[in-house]
Amino acid sequence: MKKIRFLIILFLIIYPNKNSQSEIIVMSDCDDKQDEFLKNEYILNLNELIMTRNYVYKEKTFQKYRLTDLSVKKSNSYIQNIYEENGKILTHKHGYPQFYTQILFEKDKKEIFIKTVLNNEEGLSKISTCNKIEKFKEES
Repeated sequence: MKKIRFLIILFLIIYPNKNSQSEIIVMSDCDDKQDEFLKNEYILNLNELIMTRNYVYKEKTFQKYRLTDLSVKKSNSYIQNIYEENGKILTHKHGYPQFYTQILFEKDKKEIFIKTVLNNEEGLSKISTCNKIEKFKEES
């Protein structure tokens, strides 16, 4: 029995640990149907399951939103939790059980959609197209 334990411990020490890999997708230079940006990028960290969006409004768009909301900033960043389902990446639901929205990404596609659900009726609308997609594999 001691030999088996010794062999198991020896195996675990000698056998190199499997590198945990993290995939990070950076979608940048994203246009928008309604607004104009100097910078608009989405960073999807599939290991930590978070999406970070960084953006800087152009002056005209900034002034448009500033008229009705003084808390609007010209540049901002926010983080949301994400998950994968059927090859799609979705942000967590925002809203109520009967009505909610989510941002939807598909791997290897440049388009970003907003998924709207009202009383179990789904709708998809394209909100942005990104001109640059970079994928990174991070090993630890």
